[in-house]
Amino acid sequence: MPTESNEWAVLDELLGLVPETVEPSADQRFAFYGRCSTEDNQDPETSYRWQRGNAEKFVADGSIVEDYFDVGQSRSVPWHRRPEAARLLADLKRHTRGWSAIVVGEGTRCWFGNQFSLVAPRIQAHKVEVWVPELSGRFDPHNVTHSIMMSMLGGLSESERQHVQQRTRASMDAQVLNEGRHQGGRAPYGYMVVDGPPHPNPNRASDGSRLRILSLDVATAPVVQRIFRDYIAGRGDKAIAHELNREAIPCPSAHRPEQNRHRSQDGWQASTVSAILQNPRYTGYAIFGRWNKHEELLDPDDVAAGHITRLRRSPNHRIIRSKKPAHPAIVSVETFTEAQLIRRRRASTGNGARGRLERTRKTSPREYLLRGLVRCDVCGRKMQPGVVRGVVYYRCRAKTLTPGSPALAEHPLTVNLREDHLAAPINRWLATLFNRANRDRTIANLFAAQNGNDHDTHRALLRRRIADAEAKLERHLAAIEAGVDPQALVAAMNTAQADKAAAQAELQNMPSTPRLTETEIRKLIESLGDIPAVLAAGARPDKADLYQALHLGIRYRPRQRVVVVEADAVFSTGVRSRIRCNLHPPTTGSHARWTESRGPVSHIR
Repeated sequence: MPTESNEWAVLDELLGLVPETVEPSADQRFAFYGRCSTEDNQDPETSYRWQRGNAEKFVADGSIVEDYFDVGQSRSVPWHRRPEAARLLADLKRHTRGWSAIVVGEGTRCWFGNQFSLVAPRIQAHKVEVWVPELSGRFDPHNVTHSIMMSMLGGLSESERQHVQQRTRASMDAQVLNEGRHQGGRAPYGYMVVDGPPHPNPNRASDGSRLRILSLDVATAPVVQRIFRDYIAGRGDKAIAHELNREAIPCPSAHRPEQNRHRSQDGWQASTVSAILQNPRYTGYAIFGRWNKHEELLDPDDVAAGHITRLRRSPNHRIIRSKKPAHPAIVSVETFTEAQLIRRRRASTGNGARGRLERTRKTSPREYLLRGLVRCDVCGRKMQPGVVRGVVYYRCRAKTLTPGSPALAEHPLTVNLREDHLAAPINRWLATLFNRANRDRTIANLFAAQNGNDHDTHRALLRRRIADAEAKLERHLAAIEAGVDPQALVAAMNTAQADKAAAQAELQNMPSTPRLTETEIRKLIESLGDIPAVLAAGARPDKADLYQALHLGIRYRPRQRVVVVEADAVFSTGVRSRIRCNLHPPTTGSHARWTESRGPVSHIR
């Protein structure tokens, strides 16, 4: 008989009806997803704790059995490009995943713009529910109100991000304009960053925080003054660079290698001198906003792929200069102005520059297929593309090497490599890897290459945190050995040690990266269609994008006339495999065709 508390219970059971409920059942198991960007004012551990706490209160009757938490990922990045979100999407396909619903701590942190409308169908296809606090329950795809609410949440998230960016930029502009405050980053050559007065924020000042200011580097400031003096006297950028190299004066990257790990430290270049001559911060005034971050679509034909951030020169109206001097000047404003006038006068003497000034020419950028991918094996530098009599070459000149460089002993005067002699065999080699005769072997190699994969972005961030913490501890110990009071560094050393321990624990507890099956790899390859035909018919911009996506590494050995080509095949799960082959030409004339080397079609290491 039906009970008074639920008179429909027996009839519902007989008819097979399941009453609609917005409360999770006691045995429902959840996966938690959260995100913390590097721009947050709180540390990732605190952000994780409060987001997971919100999720636990929201689904108190259920249990959270798996965590997916992205650190250092902007909300504008699509889910498939966030390491932890991508792992969650991959786990949806696993029948042994152990959870049947997803819960978030705050919807605006997890979805941006139209991301939810792109992700939700993938989640629902695997019969997984999504619980969002802003909806006070699970998302119902058949409820129009829920769809509108999630669209509004995405718009609010996008609006919030834009407002934060605008407020932050306006605040930094005001700090530079009125206070001349240093906004971070590497100090220009000739300066170094030191501790200044106490922080103007009382709370941060009470914690011992100080403003970071620019101070003169007595070893390099005279070099900057000399560069301006020589340039005004009539010398050019190249002449100044050659003179500095001849006198064995360390270039900026060699002077401070810890701040310039992305540089080769191979001596002064004309571009280095040019950058110094055009940096107005040497006048002692704070300059901010010369470069700005610009977001552009990763793939214009696939908006869902998201955006990537690139640095671009700012228009003049976006550049801020302090009202008064902010740090010691290396050159006067008059000297800097004179150098700029000379530079503009010299630039206007060439035909190309005159055409740009008079707007009489319309230049169209040439699409080089292998721009930035070809390196000279003798000196290790990138070979520069150029056109000679209508033919594209990649060239490396010995005269641009630093005087006294060991590479000069073996480097030819000019190394030339024709693009058409290289692109054709690369296309044939790529097509050969996936033809019927070698496809099974390539798939097997790609599948085997997943063992021990260690290219996960989050793991790399954790290792970087560990390395930074160890570097801080070493600096503190060196300071103690130099005579600094150990009591003054106890708190800093404890913080560094705790950060190192937390990163090590998180790294050890991270699950392994999901593996693609051989069937999934085969389907991915077959979806490309006729690879030789696609490569042959592709437009130059499309081919250039393909070579960049494959992370081609090309090293030319001019003495042996051999090109070593490596390609990294990267899957969305983070799996990367490296394939290598050698290409070499016959010893006859420069127009001889290249041929692939014999031996194994591919080698994965």
